[in-house]
Amino acid sequence: MITMPNLQTALLDLLYEVQGTDIKLIIGGGFGIYLKTDHVRRLGVQTLFREWPEPRSTNDLDLYLRPELLIQSVKLKPLAEAIARLGYQLVSGAEKYQFVKPGPGGVQAGSVKIDILTGPQSRFKGTKVKTDARRARPNPSVGIHAHPVDEVPTLEEGLLQKTLEGKLSSGDPWQAEIFLPHPYTFLMMKLFAFKDRRNDIDKEFGRYHALDLYTILATMTEMEWENALSFREQQGEEPYIMEAGCLVSEHFSALDRLGMIRLRESNYYRPELQLDEFMSALKELFPTRAETVQEVK
Repeated sequence: MITMPNLQTALLDLLYEVQGTDIKLIIGGGFGIYLKTDHVRRLGVQTLFREWPEPRSTNDLDLYLRPELLIQSVKLKPLAEAIARLGYQLVSGAEKYQFVKPGPGGVQAGSVKIDILTGPQSRFKGTKVKTDARRARPNPSVGIHAHPVDEVPTLEEGLLQKTLEGKLSSGDPWQAEIFLPHPYTFLMMKLFAFKDRRNDIDKEFGRYHALDLYTILATMTEMEWENALSFREQQGEEPYIMEAGCLVSEHFSALDRLGMIRLRESNYYRPELQLDEFMSALKELFPTRAETVQEVK
């Protein structure tokens, strides 16, 4: 099984290969949440909740590319070359935006998977990048596509810059700069991931996405909370932000709603988790239109 230190080594290997280039990676997914949690724990600052789940395991590296890298695709060539040098293979059906590096026991045992993603399709209007719901294709092609994520209009807002330190697979120490999405953006990612996976048996019915939502909120600092409230005010009319409010109301507004059931079904759930506070905070950040109108009145 892949552990977080294994993923950190895999990411550092990739960052080592692209050092000195314009590649600045935004790390999402479960590993990004782990890095954010570790960052806050090391700072020792007060966070929204006192009770946190233990970090969950994952074998994915979700790497978000700023749209400018796809628009100026020559800047992406070092990333494509690095992925090839490190022995990653194309994933059938998701060629050029998903890659897997088999472990000692093959693809399923100890493998590392890379997903290449980017911001909303709207960011590429008027450019040479061709997009659809699955892919953003740079022109000219450099061997890298990205999966556009329309539900993250705040992808580049409030990024946390962090120095990642550790050892390369060679055993040599290395450090490099990465960026983590703002918790508000992370919440959007996970709300829509839960929507897509809530009935998918192969994805544990979205249990880990429900747990991630709790972890993201639990580890928010006071400043991040205030920023999130500002994003709510600035982005409240965005269609995906409005849909997020509906998802929260439908799945995370009471203990008998599906999202809260899935959260409690997670192997990482503990009775000590502050579920009432979680539901209240999520609802405050993502109200429905009716709730927003009522609040204004």
